[in-house]
Amino acid sequence: MPQLIQIQLSPQEAKNDLQIKINIANHLSLTNEGFIYVWKKRSIDARKKNIKINATFEVFFLNENYQETTFKFQSKDISQAPTIHIIGAGPAGLFAALQAIESGFKPIVFERGKDVRERRRDLAKLNKESIVNPESNYCFGEGGAGTYSDGKLYTRSKKRGNVQKAMEWFVAFGADSNILVDAHPHIGTNKLPQIIVAIREMIIACGGEIYFNSKLTDIHLERNNINGITINNKNYHSIEHLVLATGHSARDIFYLLHQKGIKIEAKGFALGVRIEHSQNLIDSIQYHGQLSGELLPPASYSLVTQVNGRGVYSFCMCPGGIIAPCATEQDEVVTNGWSPSKRNNPYSNSGIVVSIEPEDFPNHESNPFVCLEFQKMVEQRCWEIGGKTQSVPAQRLLDFINGKVSEDLPRSSYQPGYELADLNEVLPKIISKNLKKAFLDFGKKMPQFLSNDAVLHAPESRTSSPIKIPRDSETLQHLQIQNLYPCAEGAGYAGGIISAAVDGMNCVSKIAELKSIEI
Repeated sequence: MPQLIQIQLSPQEAKNDLQIKINIANHLSLTNEGFIYVWKKRSIDARKKNIKINATFEVFFLNENYQETTFKFQSKDISQAPTIHIIGAGPAGLFAALQAIESGFKPIVFERGKDVRERRRDLAKLNKESIVNPESNYCFGEGGAGTYSDGKLYTRSKKRGNVQKAMEWFVAFGADSNILVDAHPHIGTNKLPQIIVAIREMIIACGGEIYFNSKLTDIHLERNNINGITINNKNYHSIEHLVLATGHSARDIFYLLHQKGIKIEAKGFALGVRIEHSQNLIDSIQYHGQLSGELLPPASYSLVTQVNGRGVYSFCMCPGGIIAPCATEQDEVVTNGWSPSKRNNPYSNSGIVVSIEPEDFPNHESNPFVCLEFQKMVEQRCWEIGGKTQSVPAQRLLDFINGKVSEDLPRSSYQPGYELADLNEVLPKIISKNLKKAFLDFGKKMPQFLSNDAVLHAPESRTSSPIKIPRDSETLQHLQIQNLYPCAEGAGYAGGIISAAVDGMNCVSKIAELKSIEI
């Protein structure tokens, strides 16, 4: 019977097949007995100068029947099956479509943006010319925000659904199987597009439908059900089930629901800046003077503190990454970060954000848009100070702490450029004051983090949805509308690629349960 073992290895040993076998043999007190090992989990323990790799292996002995695991999505013809309509082709929408196929439904997906290839042209215009296409950008289009903004697959939402299944589906469509092993799995922006295309091709091959440049513009209600939707202000579709997987930046959807009398609520989110250091500095801090390379991956960090009873924390940390412009309207500026699969850019960046709650605003009980309006206000103010382009207000870290406009900046990975400004005056005081205190605390936890070579870019504002679309915890249906399934980040129930994908799968599974009860 195969054995599951946990051992610690040096980085050198973890890269050497013979050394791994020697360590396994010593751990199991083996002599001449042959065996095969399979990596199951891998993480780095860099708490001490002597860095270790925490390794979990499954060990098979030669008298056992070992077969290498392959992952494949089981296709089936659902072209004539009952339909589920899905709004949004991000991870939630695409994995909802895959789950629909597995459950015997025909998914019909409407995506307001373009396919991954066509999106590239709009992203190039955004980066080089500061032209924002409100329907095709880093947030909108095939694959959603994750496709061109990193591809991190780490999630803490282990109890919310079948995370392993979602990860295995990613492998089935082309992701490296290491994502099933690494403690903080990551695909990379350069590899995600072809995976997304493979998922789309499978959905269509099974008889599903996907439509791009197809924006939800109206919802038609009959009592407590939706009986139809309008796409692009002209095309009506009758529906039976609607999975709403539109992402955290589809503000028009929130306004549409509110206009139709469908309940939405203000929801807490976080807002701050995106900080950039050299990757070598972060490596040196985290690896006790060592640098990443063949044996160690580019180092990451996770920081959190409490300031005046309010959480301040790092968000979407990107080793070897790039800061990208992620606005969805022309009169706003937004930053986010991404990394290629090798994480081999010379910069490290992360959001450093302050928690904002509806209770911070006086009329939060009567106005569900209070957090969204605050988010918009900050983004528009930064756009104005940045010169009404996609340039961002920026400042060296120590200059920010000391309230001094920087005279210049070291090179930044943010392609559209920057405008030197004092972020203490740019950002609301509830943000700037708490950031300053948090940075001082982070400097105690990570010596050298407080460097004037570190650059702050404002704002980091699309951390999560500032609106929640309430749903029943058991059925996942909207509290008022029986056949509406608010899903993933846009509804306030997920926080990343995997948790969004799992939530999409969960919504379709609930529809399948309901249908089986009806039958």
